[in-house]
Amino acid sequence: MIKLENTEVMGWEAAIRGMRNPMNSWEKSDSNLYEVGPVDHDLMMRLAKAGSVDAKFRRMIVVAVDITAPLYWWKEFDTYKVGTVANSCSTMHKIHAKEFTMEDFSCEHLCNTASLYLSDIVGVLNFYRGVYNSFDEKSSDKNWFKSFVEDYGLQTKKDIWWQMIQLLPSSYNQRRTVMLNYEVLAGIYPKRKDHKLDEWHTFCDWIKCLPYSEIITLEE
Repeated sequence: MIKLENTEVMGWEAAIRGMRNPMNSWEKSDSNLYEVGPVDHDLMMRLAKAGSVDAKFRRMIVVAVDITAPLYWWKEFDTYKVGTVANSCSTMHKIHAKEFTMEDFSCEHLCNTASLYLSDIVGVLNFYRGVYNSFDEKSSDKNWFKSFVEDYGLQTKKDIWWQMIQLLPSSYNQRRTVMLNYEVLAGIYPKRKDHKLDEWHTFCDWIKCLPYSEIITLEE
């Protein structure tokens, strides 16, 4: 499962001006605030097909988007570090903030047996979450916690927190606000459009929906 929301694309004017700097051909530009003109578009396509060195203008077309995806997909996305910025929801600080449900995980391909297993994990995570949120290390009355400590050997709030962090499956969905550019996307698209993960197919379909995506995909 992957969701891409709140897409913003910016930087077209600067990219077009910069694209024309090498040949001092600014007067040939036929674009306006809302549309890339056919002459500028033709130059964009020729530069894009010439390769990343000539298509430097793509680096100036910036894309911001909110992505919600499982940790196993983020692990692959994190390969693309150059030209990207991401601010994520924090599992370190907020893992205990809400009750875990099956909707928090990408589990659409699990068989019934595996789904039941994941459901059990969700129940265990909620158990530790409940104890974590109830435990007050400054309280002088910890009798209610005594049996838990004896059974599980967890004596501090951080001990309980570790149980949630290290039990969390890679199918857990995390939201990040990501900033990247058309050149980064041009590097991603050909390598991921036929990937075995469904999430990459959806991501590449999103790329094709961006304005003038042909300068990324080179697909007329």
